[in-house]
Amino acid sequence: MKFMDVHHNMQGISGDDLSAAHEADLAIERDEGVHFERAWADPETGTVYCLSEGPSAEAVQRIHERAGHPADEIHRLTLIV
Repeated sequence: MKFMDVHHNMQGISGDDLSAAHEADLAIERDEGVHFERAWADPETGTVYCLSEGPSAEAVQRIHERAGHPADEIHRLTLIV
């Protein structure tokens, strides 16, 4: 299943910060059978989006929590074009 998760309140996030957070997820993603494909950020609004594939939203959240940045929202993507 594919998921898009959203993190709020990350105003001022830099490219290096985003890369480091993504790498932290990648380092442990296999523990939950998750793969984080890509991440996007808007430093002005502090919103970060992550696209992943995995068995459940809970598995995605467990990886984010362990990496130190729990998601505020996780949405299952059921229609993709």
